[in-house]
Amino acid sequence: MSVLERIRNKTGLLVGIIAVALIIFVLEGALNSGRSLFGTNERTVGTIAGKNIDYNEFQAKLSAAIQAYEQNGQKVDEQTKQGLVDQVWGEFLANNVLKVNYAKAGVNISEDELYDLMITHPHQIVVSQLTDKQTGKAYPNFAKPDGTLDPAKLAGFAQQMTPEQEAYWKKVEDYVHDTRMAEKYNNLLKKGLYITEAEGKAEYEKQSTSYNVTYVAKRYSTVSDSSVKVSDDDIQNYYSNHTYFFQNPETTRKIDYVAFDAYATPEDIADIKTQLADIAKDFKNKKTMAEDSALMQAENENNTVDIGLFKKNMISPEVDSTIFTAEKGTVYGPFQENNLIKVIKLEDKVNMLDSAKVRHILISYAGSGAAPEVKRTKEQAKKMADSLLALLKKDVKKFPEYVKNFSDDGGKKMPPTKKEGETYMGKDGDYGWLNEKSGFVESFKNFGLEGKKGQLGVVESQFGYHIMEVMDVSKGTMTKYKLATIQRKIQPSEKTLNNINLKASEFAGKYNTGELFDKGIEEQKLNKRLADNIKEGDKQVPGLENPKELIRWMYQAKKGDISQAYQFGNRFIVAKLSDTKDKGTAPLEQVKDEVILKVKQDKKAETFMKEFDANLSGAKTPDDLASKMKLAVEKMDGLVFSSYSVTGLGKEDVMCGAVNALKPATLSKALKGQNAVYVVYVAEKKPTTAAYSKAVQSGINQSLSSRVDYEAYEAQKTLAGIEDHKAKFDF
Repeated sequence: MSVLERIRNKTGLLVGIIAVALIIFVLEGALNSGRSLFGTNERTVGTIAGKNIDYNEFQAKLSAAIQAYEQNGQKVDEQTKQGLVDQVWGEFLANNVLKVNYAKAGVNISEDELYDLMITHPHQIVVSQLTDKQTGKAYPNFAKPDGTLDPAKLAGFAQQMTPEQEAYWKKVEDYVHDTRMAEKYNNLLKKGLYITEAEGKAEYEKQSTSYNVTYVAKRYSTVSDSSVKVSDDDIQNYYSNHTYFFQNPETTRKIDYVAFDAYATPEDIADIKTQLADIAKDFKNKKTMAEDSALMQAENENNTVDIGLFKKNMISPEVDSTIFTAEKGTVYGPFQENNLIKVIKLEDKVNMLDSAKVRHILISYAGSGAAPEVKRTKEQAKKMADSLLALLKKDVKKFPEYVKNFSDDGGKKMPPTKKEGETYMGKDGDYGWLNEKSGFVESFKNFGLEGKKGQLGVVESQFGYHIMEVMDVSKGTMTKYKLATIQRKIQPSEKTLNNINLKASEFAGKYNTGELFDKGIEEQKLNKRLADNIKEGDKQVPGLENPKELIRWMYQAKKGDISQAYQFGNRFIVAKLSDTKDKGTAPLEQVKDEVILKVKQDKKAETFMKEFDANLSGAKTPDDLASKMKLAVEKMDGLVFSSYSVTGLGKEDVMCGAVNALKPATLSKALKGQNAVYVVYVAEKKPTTAAYSKAVQSGINQSLSSRVDYEAYEAQKTLAGIEDHKAKFDF
């Protein structure tokens, strides 16, 4: 039985609560295509815990959820879509790994507990969905007098849900259930991690005791690698005994690539100026603001209507100063400013106030972002704003009343730090005095600075429609110039792009093997770039825009293959697949160079150890040993167990550990370190003078506990043997 059914079996609960849309837990994206881009019959999106995730099953979940997402009044762009695909993948991971492990551990949630989490003592997930993000208080229809969530009102709302709201509620209920299961599971792990008082004291002493040491070291770098001979057996034996050094946690690819960048030629720039010159003529002939706006919308990128107010010092120096005395309708340009070619039209000269005092009523609409609970359309919001404006023109004294009853501005609510009767910004819609530097949207600000005392009107912004009143104005004024702008980026033409594409394609065709690729780079004096550790599901490669197609090629190609020319904006790439690393133990051939270096270092260490052992006989001090071996005595003060490095040597965990067990004024045996073989001598041991506190034990336990949530999740993923092939499909 769900929590909703249990609520409906109870009586005496409140009714008549206004519905609020709950945010859906699982967001899902639309699919561009159902086919694999490899042109095969492969239908597996990935593998989790040995189970193949079928494409059709994956698509079905996406299709169902994208519909629910769009019904919530939101649009799915490309970035959101990719995020939603990952969210659905996370759901498969939860169902096939996390929930399975919870069940094995005996973790469960009873109906009574879930009811308590949803209604009686709402989980933070429920609370967050019903809380106004601006005020930090529950929405009025769900709030107690103090602004906290009222479980009785929440239960009443649940009794009256529409079918659509029931679906939302069920999603949140499932989310709370799964979150609480994870919390219980992780709490079990946390309770299993514990440092005793004795361990706490030992750790405290180890970390707080410091040592002043001297040492005699013979560095591996003093003998050249070329002088050390290794056999195939040496290499194979080392590799076989140290495979744990050569594990690839994930499948990755490495490429070498060259870039052919396209830049606008002088001819391209001249063509852009010619286009803008024709537009400038059209601009001059437009007589109304509506005509100008239509032209800007047609000619500007992203259909932008670019009109702004500028003071003298804000206008580009590329514009002739005659603009300050020119008549309205004068057009300037085309002219170049930075990486843009512009044409501007003087629409008006405006005498603006230095400051003005305003108040407003905000009527928002779904998707505007001002108030998530609002479901009215943009058209309904405009109609409502116009109606309220007409009423206020008849009786402006009702402004505070209308703010209270109709405004969607969260700023109207009294902050927790204020008391009844105290003033605050936004009270009764009053935002006080503003000037051109005030942090309001331009349309809001300009209504006040261009207005007259007592003026009423409706202004649109990204938050909705503002019914505004200019309550007072300053005496000072300034002149601003209203400029309409049409502009084009200076960028290469199609002809230029085609020429660079041809150049890149010719390179890919001529130098079409790994050996020829490297030769071509030298012959054409190109810069070779590298990109390493690229995973199949990566969405970014440094320096390349949206590299999805290139990554797909990497996972189809063989080592040494040369790609076609791929376009990324104004850049064309030709790549060589220089290395492939599969998940698991790397083959010897792939790590042979690294293994050879390790074997040579071991051989050096073996020789050095014998030298130290031979000279330690009869040596009482570091000076004695150094004199025999013709080496220097070096020192390090303040060495502790957790020291990251040793002065003069670098990272040397062996030395940091050895000094903790070494008697003072005693030479150690020869130690094989990461950078040298050495003998260490503790000149002085400096225990801490501070008394041990149980807070140390508590801090260590807390540190262990804090790692569980993330590390337990990652460990479960690792043990599940996940293979993620979502990138093969055109999601």
